[in-house]
Order: sequence, then structure tokens, then C-alpha cells
Amino acid sequence: MIDPHCHTSSIKVSRPASQVFALMSEGLKQGHWTWGSFDRESLGNGVFVGTSVFSGQRTFVRLLPDPDRLMVDYEVGGSEEGMRFRNMSRVIPGPMLGYGENECVVSLMTWRLADQNDAAWEQFGTIHEAEMFLIRGLAERDLP
Repeated sequence: MIDPHCHTSSIKVSRPASQVFALMSEGLKQGHWTWGSFDRESLGNGVFVGTSVFSGQRTFVRLLPDPDRLMVDYEVGGSEEGMRFRNMSRVIPGPMLGYGENECVVSLMTWRLADQNDAAWEQFGTIHEAEMFLIRGLAERDLP
């Protein structure tokens, strides 16, 4: 079944889960792999802003990390006041899935907004699938 409400993308990374979680849970580091809010700057109070490589518009993001579960909720919007829950990531340590200690699987999930048209929804899914390869590449080359 094609899920009409949530898109998920996952990739195995040859790095420990804690290292990959650091990439997923830090706003400036996230700005290296997320095309919807690229090249980030911190506005303080846990809010970041970057530029969409597609529209050129500024995108605001607040990360809500849960280090105990290696999960991050992302609030996103076109303004600081307009941010709302949009995406989530989770890093699964390799041993939980039968892989080695220095491996993990990272997943990115996004939920379709009620007013999102089919073309925008398809674009989100395609972007997130491509971002998986950026995440793996950045993690495996040890982004500072």
C-alpha cells in the first residue's frame, strides 16, 4: 500500500548511532543535508533559518531532540510564528537490527498536510529519499 499520509525514507549508515543522531539533532549540522532549509543560521532559542534550494525562500526550523530514544521532531514553517510539527527522524542502533556496533539505520518521516497538493507531496517524498544519501555521506565522512 502506498501510504497517503506519511512518507518514510531510511538508510543504513556505517557509523555509531550516537554520531548519526548528532547530525540529525543539531540545527546547523542539519543545514548541511536538508534541501528545504539549507545553509542554516541560528536565531537563538533553538530556532534556525535556512534557504530552500528549490524556492529560494527562507524556512524556519525548531528541532526537538529526544536523545534517550534517538528521535527528533522538527517544527517547520515560512516564519518563526508559522512553524508547526512537520517531520521526524529516528536513529536505530545497529545491534537492535542485527548489524554491528558501528552501524545504524536512520529514518526520516514526513506527514502530508491537509492542504498539500499531489505535486508538492510527491516532491517532499523524492527530496527526503535523496537526503538519505546526503545524511549517509556526511556521517561517514565525519562532518565536524
